[in-house]
Amino acid sequence: MESNELFALADELRALKEAKKYAEQELKEITEEMDRVDAILAQRMADTETQNFTRNGTMFCLTSTTRASAAAGHKDELFAALRVAGYDDLIYETVNANSLSAFVKEQTTENGDALPQWLDGLVTVFEKTTVGVRKAAR
Repeated sequence: MESNELFALADELRALKEAKKYAEQELKEITEEMDRVDAILAQRMADTETQNFTRNGTMFCLTSTTRASAAAGHKDELFAALRVAGYDDLIYETVNANSLSAFVKEQTTENGDALPQWLDGLVTVFEKTTVGVRKAAR
């Protein structure tokens, strides 16, 4: 591969990463503004007892949803109570992918760069090669 092509691809990757960073920030700001306006509109609709209305071909409806999460420090107790009550199908045990990756890497290193036997067949391990981009020191 010629240096010119390598440099062109590097420039394109850097530009795309920058564009993504700005787009993510803009999306975050738009989402925050949407949440703010939504809360104000919902409050005004509730204050005026307006269940729904149509504006410029779009219907706006006041809706309420119930959200629940385990109280801080009581997750295990909640799971136990759900199991006792026969609702264990609501419980999903998960392992954070980044934590699992770091753990497997650590275990592999401690085992002479081989996956420990007790993990063999239980995890899928693969290497992903990417290009890191950062400002060069001057």
